[in-house]
Amino acid sequence: MKKIFGIAIVIILLMAVAIVGWGAWLNYSDEHHIADRMDSRVVELTAARAKVREFSPAATLDAIRFSSDTMADAVALTDGRILQWHVGKNTNVRKGDILVNMANENIPLKIQQAESAISKAEAALAQAYNAYQRQERLLQRRATSQEKYEAAEAQCMAAQGALREAQAQRDQCLVQQGWLSVESPVDGEVLIIYQREGSYVQAGTPIALVGDFQWLHFSLNISDKYARNLKIGEESFLTFPNTKILGKAYDTDYGAGNKGLGMELKASLREIVPPLSEPADIRRTVWEVDNRTHILEPMIYTGVTMRAGIRYQVLTVPLSAMADQSHDKVFVVDGEGIIHSRSVVAGADDDKYIEIYEGLDEGEIVVVGSFEGLEDGMKVEAELEGEDA
Repeated sequence: MKKIFGIAIVIILLMAVAIVGWGAWLNYSDEHHIADRMDSRVVELTAARAKVREFSPAATLDAIRFSSDTMADAVALTDGRILQWHVGKNTNVRKGDILVNMANENIPLKIQQAESAISKAEAALAQAYNAYQRQERLLQRRATSQEKYEAAEAQCMAAQGALREAQAQRDQCLVQQGWLSVESPVDGEVLIIYQREGSYVQAGTPIALVGDFQWLHFSLNISDKYARNLKIGEESFLTFPNTKILGKAYDTDYGAGNKGLGMELKASLREIVPPLSEPADIRRTVWEVDNRTHILEPMIYTGVTMRAGIRYQVLTVPLSAMADQSHDKVFVVDGEGIIHSRSVVAGADDDKYIEIYEGLDEGEIVVVGSFEGLEDGMKVEAELEGEDA
């Protein structure tokens, strides 16, 4: 009986060991099976080839300030009351044209007083000169003293000085009288009239703003690597938002030629500061806009797109291939379907493609679209975008 019991115990122990071993083997087999499946998994994604394309970069500018080099206030140079305007708002004028006439009752009175002072000074000078000549003749005959002669000479010189002073006062009054006609300081249009007929103004008061908006300028600070692709005289095109320009800075008739939706203006590069011959990380580019159609005023416009007017051949990838905000990283798919993170040097973009200066060769495949969860060495199955297949 004991022998049978012992055999049963051994059998039970062997069965327990077998069950534990079987469970361990199954667990080991499942882990390796899962690992093998993970190793052999393939991520499906979209990709595109790096290609040399005709490229015309574009950028949307948050804000762009247009300014005019020809704009100045016509200022009253003396006190007076405005009698008459000779021009109206938006009138074309030339530098020196009379804009307005003023009156100052004190100036004619001062001129009369100056003329009277001149007459008195002339009479005094004539009397002093006669006395001086008489003393000179007497001195030659030794009939007068040297002191009397010198006193007569001094009185004559003083009379001459008094006459010059009176004449200077009259000339100053005449100049002030001329200032009663306010002239245009520059060529252009009368943009703003500050003072109306009948208003009394003091010297230094602005009367009107005159300016020429036919040519406007704006400047952009850009990186040196972008500036290297620019040439003085190069043209670009400005596209304004798909809304009419409603803003007015000077209440002019500018904007009458506004083409409305998606209007486009031409801008020419006039200056790069500092010039490309000097080292710099950032350069200021100055652009000139032909505004003879009277579309824009000197003010800030937002949402303007600037597109280069020339097209050139350059290596590009879709803008969606950039894996970071700084546009210096992409994921490249090699011949075996393995992805690799790679640093690149990118340039400008046209909202669809972006220039690649360094880091990629033509024909290489890059991931586009979503990069979530992608890592170096991951196996992928890349579907090329139709136009790049």
